[in-house]
Amino acid sequence: MTVTVPLVLVFGALVFIAWRYLGLRWWHALITLLFGFLLAATALAPGIRNAIRAVLSWITGH
Repeated sequence: MTVTVPLVLVFGALVFIAWRYLGLRWWHALITLLFGFLLAATALAPGIRNAIRAVLSWITGH
């Protein structure tokens, strides 16, 4: 699955909003980043990738 720049920008904007207005601390973001990185190396990664692909296909109608 190729992650496009707009998808990265959407998630970047969500993180910025959480940091700016919801009180997200830098260490919360670091822990979340590390969790995502480690989760990508598990057996759950293909299932998560397929779920994201299905949601994006449903949103875009492809």
